[in-house]
Amino acid sequence: MKRVIRHAEASDLVSRNVATLVDTPKGREGRPSKSLTLEQSVAVITAARTLPAIELRPGLKDVRRAAALMYAYIVLSLLVGVRTEEARALSWQHVNLDGDLDAKPSVPPHVAVWRSVRVHGETKTQRSRRTLGLPQMAVEALRALLESQAHERALAGEKWQDTGLVFTTHLGAALDAGNVRKMFKRVCKAAGIGDGWTPRELRTSFVSLLSHRGVSIEEIARLAGHASTRTTEVVYRRELRPVITTGAEIMDEVFGGS
Repeated sequence: MKRVIRHAEASDLVSRNVATLVDTPKGREGRPSKSLTLEQSVAVITAARTLPAIELRPGLKDVRRAAALMYAYIVLSLLVGVRTEEARALSWQHVNLDGDLDAKPSVPPHVAVWRSVRVHGETKTQRSRRTLGLPQMAVEALRALLESQAHERALAGEKWQDTGLVFTTHLGAALDAGNVRKMFKRVCKAAGIGDGWTPRELRTSFVSLLSHRGVSIEEIARLAGHASTRTTEVVYRRELRPVITTGAEIMDEVFGGS
């Protein structure tokens, strides 16, 4: 409000910026993001693959569609690290499930993260436009989703909306963020980790799991599409070990023979 009225002052539309007289109230602290451990990640993936779809989306006619949808969404977010707004804007034309192994250099299965559900479809930053290789589990999950989507398109007939999106409603429309959150909470509850998780924490988990396996912060930042490694390190990376033992292990090696 202060900035808006300041512009009005510069244009001689108002004579005084009254917003500067008001003390800005302190906002509530946001909930710190969390990261799934490896064991929790496996539990979530297993629950998404095995949970009866009718529990994901009550009243759904084509139950196998919801199961394939949420499983693919979770696998892509957790194993590839795409943002939730990038996943919901992903189209099939930007997904290559076959690759080209005969090309030189060879091209593996990949996904081109070039758009998001933000204004004008732009990604969060310029570095967010990236092409990422797909793990085999993600390839299989997306293949299953493609098959189930074709089945649902046939059931919908003329009601189908041909958006070309990967993650859609049962009529082909863009997926609503609220529905994704609800389905994800049900998966987490079924996995035994509680429902206090959000889809964006799959991306935090992606960063933390890579860091835990010794991947450099620079490479993780490239994969995550972060503008700087500081964002990766401060905002996303979580220490998954209850006790950091690196220093003790190295010192035991250095002084163990003394």
